[in-house]
Amino acid sequence: MSSKLVRKYGKLYRKALEKQGFSDVEIKTGQYERRFREMLESAAFKQHNVYPTMNVPLIYAVIAMCLELRDLGLSDSGIMAFTDVAFATRRKCFDWLIRIIDLLPNSFEIARKWNISDHAKRVQDHSITYDSFEATEDVVEYRITRCMYVEMFEYYGIRKLCRIFCNTDTRSYAGLTRHVHFIRHSDLSDGPCCRDEVHRKSAGK
Repeated sequence: MSSKLVRKYGKLYRKALEKQGFSDVEIKTGQYERRFREMLESAAFKQHNVYPTMNVPLIYAVIAMCLELRDLGLSDSGIMAFTDVAFATRRKCFDWLIRIIDLLPNSFEIARKWNISDHAKRVQDHSITYDSFEATEDVVEYRITRCMYVEMFEYYGIRKLCRIFCNTDTRSYAGLTRHVHFIRHSDLSDGPCCRDEVHRKSAGK
């Protein structure tokens, strides 16, 4: 399984290196694959890979990219831009789905039910700790003080780069503009908590 994962994400890394105009692509890809393989075989991966709601191999693939790119001298913003390129196809499919949902008159209800379901699953597997969670007919609000996404990035000394995953919500709701209004007050990548509000948008607003 680890060899298959290394090949899969190594291919994405190689393509992104090429698109970004890096030299010595094969050497850099080999270095990434070695690091990622070692991380997948580590005790830390076994400890972290216990949450059914999380794609931990994907998270580790991204962390390995971040560490390699830091070694190459990229800034945090440069690393985040690189991962956007590496996972562009995945993001395009996701954006396409969001656009379809945004066209539906019940898009807020879909977002509301998704949040309620996700909250229940996260509480069950302990991947996220909520200080508070409230879902009414028109508003979903929550405050998160512990998140295993953040803890995995922090374990490797790159906590702030967890924003690569934190931004998934921001990106999703940026595409849901007809019936949904999203407010992010803060996130755990560089703050004490993740605090979000999801509102049903009134007609005409």
